[in-house]
Amino acid sequence: MTTIMKYNRNIIRFLTAFMALSLMACHDDDNTLSNTNEEDANYVGKAVGNFSADEWYPGGKLGTTDNVAAGCYEDETPAVENQGLMKEFKLGEASFERTYTTNSAPFKGLGPAYLRSACIDCHPGYGHGKRQTSYQSIFGNGYLLAIYHPVSEGSNDGSYISEVTGMPQTVATSPFIAPLDENKISIAWEKVTAMESGLPMHFPDGETYELIYPIVKIPTSAFRTDPQPSNIDVRLESTIGVIGTGLIDAIPEDSIIAQYRAEAAAGVELNPKFWDKGTNNMAAGAWYTFTVPGTLADGSKVSKQLKRYTYALTRASLQDGPGANAIWNITNVSRSDRKFLYSTEPWAKAMSQTPSVIKAIQSDPTSPYYGDGSADSIKNMVYNLLRPTTNQFDNPWHKFEAEQTDEQFYAFMVWHRGLSIPRARNLNDPDVQRGKELFMQMGCKYCHRPSWTTGDDNYWSPNNINRKQLPKYPHQKIYPYSDFIQHKLCLKNDIHGSWCRTTPLWGRGLSEENTGAEDRLHDCRARNEVEAIMWHAYSKNSQAYKSALNFYHLSKKDRDCVVKFLRSI
Repeated sequence: MTTIMKYNRNIIRFLTAFMALSLMACHDDDNTLSNTNEEDANYVGKAVGNFSADEWYPGGKLGTTDNVAAGCYEDETPAVENQGLMKEFKLGEASFERTYTTNSAPFKGLGPAYLRSACIDCHPGYGHGKRQTSYQSIFGNGYLLAIYHPVSEGSNDGSYISEVTGMPQTVATSPFIAPLDENKISIAWEKVTAMESGLPMHFPDGETYELIYPIVKIPTSAFRTDPQPSNIDVRLESTIGVIGTGLIDAIPEDSIIAQYRAEAAAGVELNPKFWDKGTNNMAAGAWYTFTVPGTLADGSKVSKQLKRYTYALTRASLQDGPGANAIWNITNVSRSDRKFLYSTEPWAKAMSQTPSVIKAIQSDPTSPYYGDGSADSIKNMVYNLLRPTTNQFDNPWHKFEAEQTDEQFYAFMVWHRGLSIPRARNLNDPDVQRGKELFMQMGCKYCHRPSWTTGDDNYWSPNNINRKQLPKYPHQKIYPYSDFIQHKLCLKNDIHGSWCRTTPLWGRGLSEENTGAEDRLHDCRARNEVEAIMWHAYSKNSQAYKSALNFYHLSKKDRDCVVKFLRSI
């Protein structure tokens, strides 16, 4: 976004809203909503039909922006302004949007291997990554590669390979060569010719639908590691939108644990890594354990927190990840609590044995890898500086100067925790109200739980931040439409490991306006809401099969109402 747009955001909003009012019309054939923002203004904040007054504000009064025009995903929450954190929010915003280089502090990083040079490249318009037909480090490509050793031929399960990082790096700074050659990665999109569940590729009224899925191939020659991996398979996982993530932090752990218990009591199969049937309680894998105890805003220490972020539920508090983690390992920006590189031993070994790398460093005495300038010394320096170790924090080889200061990281976390959710639209439209009714009747609400109530929001302070305040959202009723639990959909070429956290639905109806795309599901295989829903019915083993089957049997009019509802919340 240009500087002019940043500093004239209110003008842009006004002009965009004016143009929208001038141009909006009713087109039932493409599911365009019939009510204008002008008509919304007569109802916002009021109970209408089967919507309560607070459902206009999915992030609560402290977490919702009234802006629903293009660019609204970038808005700060009212809490940011209320707490006097706008300066920090803007500084943190720059950390997200700016391109990092190897020498331009405060936007310094990328060393020496990385995934993307800017966070926004993976989250275009602050939203979901876009579907890609090739794997290139370009704006909009939010794909991460899940490369693993399949437990059996064609399996989507198995341990991650160790030759490259968990988030495989496809770019490197000179003189190094990326661990993985992105030009050799192929993505082919295939059409589903028959549903495993037996459903035809058309609805009972004759309207057809199409489902596609990706097949990714990586040859052994693409790996610049020693050794190179063998017997591998690959799955794609795309980024999700970063909007409203701070509000998820504010949901009490006890509330999410109660959701696990309720679903287990109802007979829902839950991931055994997170729910132990034997003890009828949370399993050890449900918790993120801190190497160094974290600190809550009131000063109390915490040693573990319940995981609630990422498809694989690998992260707990937003202040630890994914945001705090990604700023380090995606752009490889070091900071005071992570003065080491995101790397692997096989890549370090390969680089230390690459003649072109040694020769280039010999010609540059200022390089940290130069040593005494001899080939053996450079080889030793490259290997020891690039490789990870058992104790990253104490290894003298990894005492790099922090590229991001504690103040910059604090501002980044203010921004990340301060992103709002756009308010709901067109809740006064009878079609949208009918869509909500059907959504609940079909059973979608059991995984896409509509609402939660935040707690005291005694957030965890990031390392070295010394309990500075972050945006807080205490006691807000919010509507993310997720249970924050993993379920199985049993898709063709399914997500790695089968289990996938329920993605929040709030704000997704504005994806095209903000990102230019509407792609959905973990690998962007669904190009619209109908495809996303019908993927839930691909297999009878899907935990959402019955709900998707109910959608399948709806009339065309009712299917459109469900889509309108999803685009309104």
